[in-house]
Amino acid sequence: MNPQDLQLLVTRTMPFGKYKGRLIVDLPGDYLRWFVRESVQNGRRQSEIGRLLALMHEIDHNGLSDLLKPLRPK
Repeated sequence: MNPQDLQLLVTRTMPFGKYKGRLIVDLPGDYLRWFVRESVQNGRRQSEIGRLLALMHEIDHNGLSDLLKPLRPK
């Protein structure tokens, strides 16, 4: 992970699917868990969006989402 990834979590929107247009930081934990599980089971290489969703899943799973609040655009 690099520091720019944290900034991307609060500025990048989901480009497809049910949550298209929603900030990655605002995606529900259940969706993050499902996406990561599906990516692993299907042996997909991680694109940038896959990498960011996996990072957000780790942050959410460990209860660290509040650490991203200062990075959100005002």
